[in-house]
Amino acid sequence: MSSEEKDLKKEEFKEQEEAVESETEEAEETVETEEAETAEPEKNEEEEALNVQYMRLMADFQNYRKRVEKEKSDIYAYANEKIVSQLLDVIDNFERALDVETQDEGFAEGMKLIFKQFMDVLEKSGLEEINALGEDFDPNFHNAIMMEDNPEFESGKVTFVMQKGYILNKKVIRPSMVKVNN
Repeated sequence: MSSEEKDLKKEEFKEQEEAVESETEEAEETVETEEAETAEPEKNEEEEALNVQYMRLMADFQNYRKRVEKEKSDIYAYANEKIVSQLLDVIDNFERALDVETQDEGFAEGMKLIFKQFMDVLEKSGLEEINALGEDFDPNFHNAIMMEDNPEFESGKVTFVMQKGYILNKKVIRPSMVKVNN
């Protein structure tokens, strides 16, 4: 082989080598762009999954906070329930004592004022008396002890209250014991 042929072969070899290098670079760029394109949706999916997880966690936390606030307000609202329930017997006895006639009107008047003051304090704490006499019988508020035939009342009406019922902060703590008309 002559030197010219060798030079030609070297040039051809260099050209082929450059062509292969450029094809390799193009192939690498294509692979990189394809990888980037496939990686981008994967990243978006991961980000979306994390976003969904974050939103659920935030919603759970808000629900927890609301539940704790409600429980806290219920504790405050019904903290007096036990003591007020025990005081209902005292109220009943106080009312019975006031119904007894006495010779000393000043004493009776003083006891009425004390009872009124006592009831005002309990009412400020959220205690309400259940109105029952003449009302329709409601098992949510009344406990029927007896049935009677009374022409003065319609059927299903409360004719007599044996024991008063009370509500504390919209919750029945003792239903009224009543007689109901047939």
